[in-house]
Amino acid sequence: MVDYKGSCDCGQVNYSIADKPIFTQACHCKDCKKSTGSSFVIHSTVHEDDLTINGKVDSTELSTGSGTGRRVFFCTNCGTYLYCKYKIVESQRIVAIRSKTLNDSDKFPPQAHIFVKDKDPWVNLTDTKNCFDLMYDREKIWPEQSIKKLEEKNNQ
Repeated sequence: MVDYKGSCDCGQVNYSIADKPIFTQACHCKDCKKSTGSSFVIHSTVHEDDLTINGKVDSTELSTGSGTGRRVFFCTNCGTYLYCKYKIVESQRIVAIRSKTLNDSDKFPPQAHIFVKDKDPWVNLTDTKNCFDLMYDREKIWPEQSIKKLEEKNNQ
């Protein structure tokens, strides 16, 4: 296993994940655009047992398109939003890391784009695989190894 590291902008919070992310996706929904102030967010899914946080974070509840909400975690000093937990998958113990807070973030390009119905018109995804107007069926899109990894973690 490889340890991947990341941090907030000021360096007060450092984190590591004990294994490579399960899946990485770009979300173009209105909620993600609003919370990032950008055209989309890139999240890397990890199991919460693989995430170690060093430093002080705080959290708040934000909305989601599904209506179930998410808890977002950020540095108490600089405010960098580091990760979130979506309530809709809370029982699966999934954490969505803001991919660009990883030191080696370029190793994890999006494997899918979701909520492209809300994407900005100048974002060109013409030659991009795995684009979905809303969400996708995880069993059909995630690599088999990723599905098995999540099942194994949740059965420990």
